[in-house]
Parts: sequence; structure tokens; C-alpha cells
Amino acid sequence: MVQLEDLHLTFGAGTRSEVRALDGVSLQVPQGDFLVVLGTNGSGKSTLLTAIAGAARLQRGRIRLEGRDVTKWPAHRRAAMVGRVFQNPYQGSAAGLSIAENLALAAQRGSRNTLAKALPRAKKELLRASVQQLGLGLEQRLDVPMGTLSGGQRQAVTLLMATLGGPSVLLLDEHTAALDPRSEEQVRQLTVELVHRHRLTAIMVTHAMEHAVTLGNRVILMHRGRIVEQYEGTFKRRLREQDLHDRFTEIRNTELLDESAADLLRRSYV
Repeated sequence: MVQLEDLHLTFGAGTRSEVRALDGVSLQVPQGDFLVVLGTNGSGKSTLLTAIAGAARLQRGRIRLEGRDVTKWPAHRRAAMVGRVFQNPYQGSAAGLSIAENLALAAQRGSRNTLAKALPRAKKELLRASVQQLGLGLEQRLDVPMGTLSGGQRQAVTLLMATLGGPSVLLLDEHTAALDPRSEEQVRQLTVELVHRHRLTAIMVTHAMEHAVTLGNRVILMHRGRIVEQYEGTFKRRLREQDLHDRFTEIRNTELLDESAADLLRRSYV
């Protein structure tokens, strides 16, 4: 389970460029949930994942993973509990190492074992079996460098790497956004398969309303660092893209009205 309590993170506090990336976010993600986080640029959705991973220091709030308070833990200490896939297919793996070596390192995430210890022949065969499940034929290419793979292939392997070792939470930061349509569909299907096969707790950030409708069992909408809407159960199953579009339009219109009222108030004192 992932438990987030009153998370606050502000960039440029006290300056003209101040941005409240997280403004009092509280959330519980039970074991096995596949949560989709939807929001426009600057809504705080990627910052939320960064905070959970330990790569951003909160000004206030508490983060618990599997009941353990990890708020003050640095990213490397959380590594064994957190699997993460980034938007850029070339981030999160080592281009100069082979597919097998990348997978072996991922399997040892959070431990102090060396690569030589992590890659005996028996283990390599287990990794081969895991890669075979990707359906990309890469099980015959375990010794080739990751840097020789296409973006879609590399993202698929990186996704597999993130699930090794049974992480407490799998964080997916718009991990299909930079791929061509065919690769995007392959990685999206693979994501669903891996999450369900290993009963993973997953949090996927996206700006695509289609993903929010078709993926996961729960959706939250973020705007200006806050959770403004949640859909689960029957409401999630009946959710349409138009519903999400209408809700965001309503939020923007309310914001414009608030800004207009504030402007009128300011003018009244001039």
C-alpha cells in the first residue's frame, strides 16, 4: 500500500516564479490498485511520482510504503521498493551494458551485490525466460548492448526491469508518450499484462484521456498541485473521454471566473 499524507512541495518559494507543485495531496493506493493520474502540464502529476521515488524533498507531508515511513529516506534507499519507468526510453537503463546485464542490475536493485555475482549462468536463463514473455524475440539477443535497441524495444525491457524484485509500487511517468503508435500500443499492452501477472501496485501518470478511460481501476485528476476529482468502481467503468474533457473545462472556467473576480476587486481599490 502507498499512503500519502498532506504532501507539499513548492518550487521557487517566495519568488515571482513560485510554483506549488504539490499543494496538500493526500492519497491511499491499496495493494494491487492500478491508479491513473491525469493532468495537464504543470498539474503536479510527475512531481507526485518524483516525491514517492524520493528524488524530491517535501516541505511538508508524509509518505508510507507498505506501512513504513519512508519520508526521509533518499531515493537509493527506496530503490528496492520502487520500480520506475520514465517518458524517455533511453532513461533508466545503461546503453553500454547488455540486455542481460541491465536486467541483472535491476534484479539486484537496492542490494550491494556486484554485477559479477548477479549474473551466473542459471540466473541468465531465468532472465531469458522473462524476456521471452515480451514477445519481441529479444531472448536470443541478451548479450547485445541496450543502446542498439529501438526506442520501443528499450522501453519494453526497461518496463520489465522495473518489475523485477517485486517492488512495492511501480511508477510510470508517461512511459508511452515518446513512442511511435505501434510501439506505444505494444508497451501499453505489456504494462497491463505485467501489472496483472505480478499483482503490482501501479501509479501511471498521463495527459491522455484515452489512457485514463481504458487503463487501471481508478483515476484521479490533478490541477495546480491538487487532486480535484477521483473516479473508481462503477464511476470508473462508465467513464468516457468526454466526461473528463467536460470536467477540465469546468475547472478552467471556474479558475477564469475567480481570476476575473480578483481583478475586479483589485480595481475597486484603485
